[in-house]
Amino acid sequence: MRIGIISGVIGLFVTLPVHAQKSDSIKSMLLPDVVVTESYQQRQAKKSALTVEVIEQDFLRKHFTGNFMQAMENIPGVQAMDIGSGFSKPMIRGMGFNRIAVLENGIKQEGQQWGADHGLELDAFNIETVNVLKGPSSLLYGSDAMGGVIDIASPPIPSANMLFGDVTLLGKSVNGTLAGSLMLGLKKNAWYAQIRYSEQHFGDYRIPTDTIVYLTQKMPVYGRKLKNTAGVERNIGLFTQYQRKGYKADYSISNVYQKTGFFPGAHGVPDASRVEDDGDSRNIELPYSKVNHLKVTTHQQYAWEKLILSGDLGFQNNHREEWSAFHTHYGSQPAPEKDPDKELAFDLNTYSASVKARFIGSSSWEHTLGWDGQHQQNDISGYSFLLPEYHRSTTGWLTTYKPNNILSVSGGVRYDYGYIGISPHEDVYLADYLRRQGYDDEQVESYKWNSHAVRKHFGDYSFSLGLVWTPSVQHMVKVNIGRSFRLPGANELAANGVHHGTFRHEQGDASLKSEQGWQMDASYNLRYHGFSVSVSPFVSWFSNYIFLRPTGEWSVLPHAGQIYRYTGAEALFAGTEATIDINFLRHFNYRISGEYVYTYNCDEHIPLSFSPPFGMRNTLTWQRKHYMLYAEWQHIARQNRVDRNEDRTPGANLFHLGGSLNIPVGRTNEIEITLTARNIFNTRYYNHLSFYRKVEIPEPGRNFQLLIKIPFKKLL
Repeated sequence: MRIGIISGVIGLFVTLPVHAQKSDSIKSMLLPDVVVTESYQQRQAKKSALTVEVIEQDFLRKHFTGNFMQAMENIPGVQAMDIGSGFSKPMIRGMGFNRIAVLENGIKQEGQQWGADHGLELDAFNIETVNVLKGPSSLLYGSDAMGGVIDIASPPIPSANMLFGDVTLLGKSVNGTLAGSLMLGLKKNAWYAQIRYSEQHFGDYRIPTDTIVYLTQKMPVYGRKLKNTAGVERNIGLFTQYQRKGYKADYSISNVYQKTGFFPGAHGVPDASRVEDDGDSRNIELPYSKVNHLKVTTHQQYAWEKLILSGDLGFQNNHREEWSAFHTHYGSQPAPEKDPDKELAFDLNTYSASVKARFIGSSSWEHTLGWDGQHQQNDISGYSFLLPEYHRSTTGWLTTYKPNNILSVSGGVRYDYGYIGISPHEDVYLADYLRRQGYDDEQVESYKWNSHAVRKHFGDYSFSLGLVWTPSVQHMVKVNIGRSFRLPGANELAANGVHHGTFRHEQGDASLKSEQGWQMDASYNLRYHGFSVSVSPFVSWFSNYIFLRPTGEWSVLPHAGQIYRYTGAEALFAGTEATIDINFLRHFNYRISGEYVYTYNCDEHIPLSFSPPFGMRNTLTWQRKHYMLYAEWQHIARQNRVDRNEDRTPGANLFHLGGSLNIPVGRTNEIEITLTARNIFNTRYYNHLSFYRKVEIPEPGRNFQLLIKIPFKKLL
């Protein structure tokens, strides 16, 4: 409620001089009421012509699972692509991978987000406020944001000097999760500091089935537990801020470590003997993955009366390893002497920098000029091959022009320049195998290069023009149109080999140009007393949308199947999100929301792969003082609009229950207890976007979850 605070301060400054002049005759003064006409969410929504969702603590607490993206998928238009072992990656309006930017403290999260089996390395316990921009955001956030942005804001700073913190405990029945998080913070005059440590341990996931099917082969699921999907996560993060007069400086450092098992039937070639019960649901055996993500960032800002200068610097190291018992398809390849079971390793270093100048000409006009750059270096190791070594540099210039009152018009232009250098990689063991199989020199030459040398320069522009019209407190209309683009990644340009995580031979194309598209979206919001409606239609057209296309050619590599090649095509995305919110009988709220995405490959006249199905949620909530209860019916429609060689997915109806209780402790603290029951009828259903969908593994079954948060603070 920042508007109320600001208005109150202004009111005090106006009335204090009057009180000083007449102190002998006026003993008391009644200040006028401060009326709060807008919430923080509404003010944030007005700042952008894009569709913006502002997510705060109440929402995150209600939907918290220990997995950040599983909470965010409760937002219409946002989907979670499950990748097993409780991890997910973001999708917005059917776009994912390198088309969605995730920011934390102003710096883009950079890992292996290009892969279908690589998730986000973030501490879910350390997230309190999130801004979700749905739609083309290349103008503000660069090439990798053409589908949208998930912006994790810095923690809120207390106004008073205090020592504070919290202890959070989490338990889940579906996989025996035991998790905890401890936060300590200190606010003292111009300084603020916060440190958090979190840890999670979980066992094998329970699923509502006794068997799964892969390539017509039935494999048992012993005890309805998905073997070797246990894991551990350890995270630590430090954030500190110094603010005095017009100067503000933020510093943060975080490290996220995850180790999780792969279900043996979903890594490499499934084998019934590998999924036999080992009697221990919490051990982690081969195959498994280890990820460590180190991030160091700083934000510097100085504000004059009409000019604000700011800059961001960041360094990230993303180190990912996949371990599997040494195996070779070629016979002649010997096991490495060191770490023979290390199949793949990626070591990605990212350096980021940005500078922005914001000039406030008047209460109506605002200009922003900016520059940002990024450099990446990726090194590889392991006995297998997936992604080549590469280095990548990008630079962008940004300028925006924005008047802001009842009718707000904003626009901007951005130009990005990128360079990517990919190292060649030759597989001599594969070449020897193909010669012994009788293939000619031309075929051997084509297949033996896991990646060719690529040196490419890219330059492209984006622009946006948007309008926000708020004729009254009850109505808000937004329209935004723009051109966006995305620079192709290393895998799209140079991959050539078997990706065991997706069970196919993938080939890049070094001739690919940047992905380009025109996008338009709009929204209408109505608020009237306890009733609100929101509708957000969108449409996007791409002249060169890059995707994996089945070629109809069969790979000569063992266990590789059909060749899938990265290809550019004309494509169309369209859809809408809608929400109706009704407050009634003082303590009740009913909310219905839905989302639909239509995708179309204009060249081949078929849908695009990974298109999310229609979804709808009906939620009835009762809330009074310290108590809250809710019941939810979630409908997932059948997805019949699929790409070639993509399975159709049946629909499902899921039912969830939950409630929370706040127990006052002292004068200012409350212990928060939240209990939820998800999928209470243990329904067997599939996530069409799931990494495990290809081997017909359903989503986790019934889950009871208990979340307890114990805050404490002491004024200094």
